[in-house]
Amino acid sequence: MARLKAVKQGVVMLVVDFDKQIQPGTFEHALCHVVDHCLDLSGLLGRIRNDASGAPAYDPAVLLKIVLLAYSRGVISSRKMEAACIDNVMFMAVSGESRPDHSTLASFVSKLGDEVAKLFAQVLVLCDRQGLIGREMFAIDGVKLPSNASKARSGTRADFQRQLQRMERQAQHMIDAQRRADAHPQADDALQARKLAQLQRDADELRQWLNDHPHDRLGASGKPVMSNRTDNESAKMATDKGVIQGYTGVAAVDDRNQIVVHAQAFGTGSENALLAPVVDATAALRTPDTVITADAGFHSKAGLEHLHEQGVPAFIADNQYRQRDPNAADQDVHRDKGSPLHDKRPKDITLKRFEAADFHWDESTHTCICPAGKPLYSNGKDCTIKGYAAVKFHGTKRDCGPCPLRAQCLRSPEQATPRQVAFLRGKRPSAAPDVLALMRQRIDSPLGKQMITNRFATVEPVFGNLRHNKRLNRFTLRSQAKVDGQFKLYAIMHNIEKFAGSRYVQ
Repeated sequence: MARLKAVKQGVVMLVVDFDKQIQPGTFEHALCHVVDHCLDLSGLLGRIRNDASGAPAYDPAVLLKIVLLAYSRGVISSRKMEAACIDNVMFMAVSGESRPDHSTLASFVSKLGDEVAKLFAQVLVLCDRQGLIGREMFAIDGVKLPSNASKARSGTRADFQRQLQRMERQAQHMIDAQRRADAHPQADDALQARKLAQLQRDADELRQWLNDHPHDRLGASGKPVMSNRTDNESAKMATDKGVIQGYTGVAAVDDRNQIVVHAQAFGTGSENALLAPVVDATAALRTPDTVITADAGFHSKAGLEHLHEQGVPAFIADNQYRQRDPNAADQDVHRDKGSPLHDKRPKDITLKRFEAADFHWDESTHTCICPAGKPLYSNGKDCTIKGYAAVKFHGTKRDCGPCPLRAQCLRSPEQATPRQVAFLRGKRPSAAPDVLALMRQRIDSPLGKQMITNRFATVEPVFGNLRHNKRLNRFTLRSQAKVDGQFKLYAIMHNIEKFAGSRYVQ
């Protein structure tokens, strides 16, 4: 029988040289080099006030290295970071065997504030000195992630007021029931009393929130949007896996080495209002020839007009870009059919709604007949719809009410509103350029199609790295400032990975 050497298991006492654990060319080596020799941490050190008294504080450089190393390993929990500093040799080497508890690490991340933006800018300067930023194209994209906020606590002030009224009525019913049962005590009276006390505390909390927030929260368009009692700066937003309560993390990525040149978290799910602020934030890094690319989520007339006024060359795809591309004529064959795990609700099969082409409009007599043969009446001969001259017609309640085609004609058949239809008569002349038409021509050109393809290859791998490899599937903080800081930390970690790959030192 073969004799084999014994294999040791369990606890073993070893002598470890921390310096030999951090090898040149690795992320850990680049992290220590950048934090220890290249970053100005005086702002973080200035927050420590224990010169004359108090226990020694953890070095902010050590805490920063622990957090960034944990993010690079897909660890976002402060408790797991604390455990790694005790059990993982690499964390021991990077931190110099410091063992900060999870509260210290969580407090460090949440209280970075404006300092994280300064650190991000300093890392960008290092990457630029290394020649990693080409400034030929900045690709913009965003990701919607849940945060540490309760989706169930979202609503408008009117929703919260109705909820408060229900809670007050329920509390009054419980009080009346207790009064009736006073003559006949029961064993569950203590339980009912605790439930009543909790309900009254919740009502007082909601009443105080309404007093502290006398107005609805306004969105980017100026219209009221849902507030959130857990984190009022977060937003309820729709994703491909359902509705979440969180933030949109937007990043601008350089195409040479996929360096993130700007990262910011926004408390809105509407990306089309974010193009202008993100482009403006990259002004210091852009040259007059730097091209901006983004997907259809950032396409809006206001954003394109802003780029046109600033003279920024851009290629922003719209929702109909693929439909106009002859090379994508068979795209439905490759369309993702979706997973039954995401949405198990029965599919709603509805009839196709009548469009303007289904109505007979006689321009010479200015009359219009609906598909049911009923006349429609003029609602305006000289209207403007999205820059086009148009004429409008509308039906009457006496015709649309009993119409058998009502379900196929109206968007909301249960309502009494009659059908309206508009016919476009051509583009109105305007001194202002048609930025939407100009952008369609630009992205439909061979150069535009190439730039859209380059955008995919530039920014999508970055989000794939952050979400899949680094497991950034949610933000763990509350408030826009703290979430923005956490998103910037991930961007710093990503850029240091690229910096490590540039072989800055051997």
